[in-house]
Amino acid sequence: MIHLKELIQQSPYQGYAYAYPHKTAYRFFEKPLSLRDLWKKEAKQNLFLYVHIPFCEMRCGFCNLFTVANPKQPLYAPYLAALERQAKQVREALESIQFSRVALGGGTPTYLSVEELAQVFDIIQNVMGASSALPTSVEMSPKTVSVEKLQLLKAQGVTRASIGIQSFVAEELKALGRPQRLTEVATALRAIKASGIPFMNIDLMYGSATQTPTSWQYSIESALAYEPEEIFLYPLYIRPLTGLNKRTTTTDDHRWLLYQLGKSLLEKNGYRQITKRLFRKEEKSFTKVPPYYSVEDGMVGIGVGARSYTKEVHYSTEYAVGSKGIKTLIESYNQQTDQAYQQVVYGVQLTKQEQKRRYVIKALLEDENRLLTKRYHRYFGTSLSQDFPHLEELFDLKLAEEDAEKIYLTSEGLAYSDVIGPWLYSASVKDLMQTYELR
Repeated sequence: MIHLKELIQQSPYQGYAYAYPHKTAYRFFEKPLSLRDLWKKEAKQNLFLYVHIPFCEMRCGFCNLFTVANPKQPLYAPYLAALERQAKQVREALESIQFSRVALGGGTPTYLSVEELAQVFDIIQNVMGASSALPTSVEMSPKTVSVEKLQLLKAQGVTRASIGIQSFVAEELKALGRPQRLTEVATALRAIKASGIPFMNIDLMYGSATQTPTSWQYSIESALAYEPEEIFLYPLYIRPLTGLNKRTTTTDDHRWLLYQLGKSLLEKNGYRQITKRLFRKEEKSFTKVPPYYSVEDGMVGIGVGARSYTKEVHYSTEYAVGSKGIKTLIESYNQQTDQAYQQVVYGVQLTKQEQKRRYVIKALLEDENRLLTKRYHRYFGTSLSQDFPHLEELFDLKLAEEDAEKIYLTSEGLAYSDVIGPWLYSASVKDLMQTYELR
């Protein structure tokens, strides 16, 4: 295993470990798996429900998400019918289930009309059985925000509106391949604040070629003027098959400088760093909500492109980045039979060691950055120090600290999250990722 110190010297930006194993490690199974059998032995009283809406009004230059821009009516009208059919089959197969979190992502869920959004929430609540009282997050974009849609979301119990802005500077938006009007941005942000939805998150992006420390500070201060409860600072990654690929670059030094500036500005304004990307207003948090511990509790995804996690198997539909490949997969999803929705054909099976790796990666980088050592032992029956002796390097480099209950990343450790995550990947997962053929 390569020493972490060597990897840090190469680059502080090596990969966003938001999920493990990464979706490019997924493959077709030799034989279809039964959805019912897959979930039979799982704890199902504390699940995360994710609903994927694969449509947007535009395709940003940096985006490699499973989404298609401005689809024709014949593509997305049948999608909602297919979503309901799948939901019914999933609910039947999983039998007795209980959710503690709900999220709508994509894509841009608010690309749908008010009536179509209402249909999605009917599926969530009346088919999947997720209560409107649960913490519920919805992704949106400035152009797709309207007072009517926000009223519906508030009435359906949505507690968090997450909006992608990326920059408040027109030249930078152009460089990012995001044709967005700043007047629409202001109108959308004011409408969200007035909607009564308790949490607003603003996504910003740093690292584009035209960005400067001055313009980056301007974007952050512009976001702060709307008093969002959360702000995400995303480093720009140039990924294959995206609009920015082959026609733009970014440098580590540039991103590192902007990250440090952004972190400092947000902390001075009362935001606490939760992960490398997430900063939350110090006094803001969800209260009286069901617990959800992502390293142990499962996730149920519905919709094409949505991933689901059991302890031993992660699965989804096939993945694509190019618009042709995405449209083909959406059309295939829309035409699936009920029997097809009851089967799992694409994903990755996790050995016991891979389950342990996932636990460590997600606990350190995502779950409030704390790896609870005694809980790990109860869950796996083995010692963390025996399973991962190389974690000592985190302490040697002062990237992590330890007390009687947990291991947690220091401020510098959070800064190097995009190195620590990939450093912990197994050789077999890295090989699957490297041999994956994008389409």
